[in-house]
Amino acid sequence: MTRKFIAARVEMEKLLAEERVGYLGMSADGKPYVIPLTYGYSDGRIIFHCALKGSKLDIIRKNASVCFTVSRHFGEMVSHPQGAECHINSDSVICFGKARIIDDPDERCRVLNIFNRCLQPQVREITLEEVKHCHAVEIVIDKMTGRSERDGKCTYWKQENTRGDKSWSAPSLMVPGTFSMVERHGDR
Repeated sequence: MTRKFIAARVEMEKLLAEERVGYLGMSADGKPYVIPLTYGYSDGRIIFHCALKGSKLDIIRKNASVCFTVSRHFGEMVSHPQGAECHINSDSVICFGKARIIDDPDERCRVLNIFNRCLQPQVREITLEEVKHCHAVEIVIDKMTGRSERDGKCTYWKQENTRGDKSWSAPSLMVPGTFSMVERHGDR
């Protein structure tokens, strides 16, 4: 069987850059919490905005370790070899990392402008005065896994931050061997 491998980083970052809604998974005091939210992806980081107070911020302050997932599905459900309808062509990425609440107003203004341009490239710049009314959070990604399913065949991707710094996703800073790809059938 000939296996077709896809460059993991490029495909996963493409999906993160193209989608607009993702699911943030957090946990505090042994209780999971998952919420959908709009986000932007820029320079290897997931960024989002939120209210000045709320459950997300409370949980992140207790436990900054998070996971974030996006997916897209297209086409019709396809039959499983045994006849059950259970496959649909799809792409998905799960990111694991640390969330950081951006408290500094100047940095928050810069990050919120990046977030806004991810969603609406022609949007006007927001002002320092406007950022007083919402928070910004960035997720620095430590590890990404992904999957592409076409006609019941799955390709799995994986990339980890082996550099131990925040710049792991910048193309000029990639070190050979810092990502790997695995193609197989079955679950992640």
